[in-house]
Amino acid sequence: MKQAMVLTAIDPGIGGVLVFGDRGTGKSTAVRALAALLPEITAVEGCPVNSARLEDVPDWAGPKSGKMIKRPTPVIDLPLGATEDRVVGALDIERALTRGEKAFEPGLLARANRGYLYIDEVNLLEDHIVDLLLDVAQSGLNVVEREGLSIRHAARFVLVGSGNPEEGELRPQLLDRFGLSVEVASPRDIETRVEVMRRRDAYENDNEAFMKKWRVKDAALRKQILAARSALLLLKTPGVVLHDCAALCIALGSDGLRGELTLLRAARAIAAFEGADTVLRSHLKKVAVSALGHRLRRDPLDEAGSASRVARTVEETLP
Repeated sequence: MKQAMVLTAIDPGIGGVLVFGDRGTGKSTAVRALAALLPEITAVEGCPVNSARLEDVPDWAGPKSGKMIKRPTPVIDLPLGATEDRVVGALDIERALTRGEKAFEPGLLARANRGYLYIDEVNLLEDHIVDLLLDVAQSGLNVVEREGLSIRHAARFVLVGSGNPEEGELRPQLLDRFGLSVEVASPRDIETRVEVMRRRDAYENDNEAFMKKWRVKDAALRKQILAARSALLLLKTPGVVLHDCAALCIALGSDGLRGELTLLRAARAIAAFEGADTVLRSHLKKVAVSALGHRLRRDPLDEAGSASRVARTVEETLP
């Protein structure tokens, strides 16, 4: 799970992370802790959509000073019970009709622009909210239209969802929008469980000492993410790696080409993270399960899970 989160921080174009697993395995805790690891972004001061340039600030946002500031990368929670207006934003129709002004109250999508949008229990999300997210994820633009008025703004974010598969399945259309998927299981060995309890106890009883202990490691990881972002542009991708991507997806019966594209981006991100200058077959193998596991058609005759099927096919196709 940590690897998947780091890869999307290096290359947001990978397309987000879906975390499925048992209750109480720290899925939500891990996602929310991501905010502390993300490098800051540069944005126009006071801009409600975190615009990187003054000319990108929406006209409805009003005049801005033009000053550029550093701010934390936004990680925004989308609650299950959120209304459509809270998600996309709300137009003040009365003010528009009486004063002729476009009065717009930005929603969660505006706040998440250039950051992360997190949905806990994503498989229980209402269908009409799912449809909204699909439209915005496709276009990168949030459009709100009411009574002949239209407001639009950039809405490019990394979608992160978590949930328990026992509580319901995720719609295939939304499932395909997640670049990577991860399955989290409860640890089966005593040592790991004891370490979890020990760290949680230290966090609750001596928070200051706990944070001080881990702050150095967090800073080192943040620095490594920034270095990997810069290295992405210089990475070499041999033709054989492209061939391997296509061969693996054909062997798995993956629909469309999104699987290959995501697999390649994820492999490039992990290569940059490890300091390599060339993408290798070994990098593909490391990310194949998370990039392709949720894109497989169900095989009623194969009792193994999708992750096992991908791992088996990787060994057969890419020895």
